[in-house]
Amino acid sequence: MSAVSDRLPAFPWDKLEPYKKTAAAHPDGIVDLSVGTPVDPVPEHIQKALIAAADSPGYPTVWGTPELRDALTRWVEHRLGAREVTHRHVLPVVGSKELVAWLPTQLGLGPGDQVAFPRLAYPTYEVGARLARAEHVAYDDPTELDPSRLKLLWLNSPSNPTGRVLAKEELTRIVAWAREHGVLVLSDECYIELGWEADPVSVLHPDVNGGSYDGIVAVHSLSKRSNLAGYRAAFLAGDPAVLGPLLQIRKHGGMMTPAPTQAAVVAALGDDEHVRVQRERYAARRTALRDALLAHGFRIEHSEASLYLWATRDESCWDTVAHLADCGILVAPGDFYGPAGDRFVRVALTATDERVRAAAARLTA
Repeated sequence: MSAVSDRLPAFPWDKLEPYKKTAAAHPDGIVDLSVGTPVDPVPEHIQKALIAAADSPGYPTVWGTPELRDALTRWVEHRLGAREVTHRHVLPVVGSKELVAWLPTQLGLGPGDQVAFPRLAYPTYEVGARLARAEHVAYDDPTELDPSRLKLLWLNSPSNPTGRVLAKEELTRIVAWAREHGVLVLSDECYIELGWEADPVSVLHPDVNGGSYDGIVAVHSLSKRSNLAGYRAAFLAGDPAVLGPLLQIRKHGGMMTPAPTQAAVVAALGDDEHVRVQRERYAARRTALRDALLAHGFRIEHSEASLYLWATRDESCWDTVAHLADCGILVAPGDFYGPAGDRFVRVALTATDERVRAAAARLTA
């Protein structure tokens, strides 16, 4: 076991514990804007679907029920503008983090292969490469990479942590370059329904991929758009030549989405209203926190989408974390997402309205 764990970096969130204690000592309590875990209720109709499927004594299938696959294909076409999506183009997974961490291993990557991801990125992209013993490389523009050993290219739009959105033209250029060099593109689009000052586009859109899914797979999650982080509900959509072998591998590995969760996903993807309501909640919190941070002397970059504000006071991110902890506010240091973030902090919108008001009041006092 130590041989595997030794490949991995120290778990970053443990470093926040002293600052969490400081923030918790505030007379009005902590406002935790660090991890980004949903705090609002699971919509009632989704809860009811889960409960109705609670009597599920048999094993679920890795590919999911036909009803689930129907729901996935309909949503991909309806929401992302994809065309001619069949059951072969979709695959449920047990939350997107599991997929990100184990995909390089499941693809058979190893020493000598390269996995690339944005210079500021979700740290699990690197973890996945390390678990597979593959090399990892961070990029500003992926088309400037040497493609000779590059096997897996991660895109992330909207970005975690920065909220940056890749324009349709940029996605089109990257997909064309990757295809030219035989590089598999995995596009993490988990925040695609949370665009504020930009309208994110999927790599599954025909304007990006020319009507072909060859060499591209998109990752989607219901954690944020439907408050289902506790359900572990996510899926892949794209190239059947990639998803077919993954399905077989995941069958052998027993990577099955629980049957009640599958039923809940069907209910969630069949309803747009709860997504609209949740967007409005996040939009109001975003406005309150953004205005308060600006008033407190912060500068905010990107942040045109996703559930975060990428903010700086032009100092060490840990000095900013300490300063905000003294105000009873806990945020994530930018260097969790790569050395390029060492002067930024990531501020999550995932706190209750009352806690967001408390944070805003402290910042503007």
